[in-house]
Amino acid sequence: MNINVGTVDRVLRVLAGLVLIALAATGTVGWWGWLGAVPLATGLFRFCPAYTLLGINTCPMKK
Repeated sequence: MNINVGTVDRVLRVLAGLVLIALAATGTVGWWGWLGAVPLATGLFRFCPAYTLLGINTCPMKK
């Protein structure tokens, strides 16, 4: 697994994931709020399988 999620992308994924999970836990949204675990996990691991399939990389290259 190569890192393919950059810093800004990572922060946005973690925040979106936490918000969705919190909304689901409080009953504000339905069961689909638990899908926030997906962006949370991809943000924490800095790897997105969909990015690999699409050839996207938001992580800056190290020289």
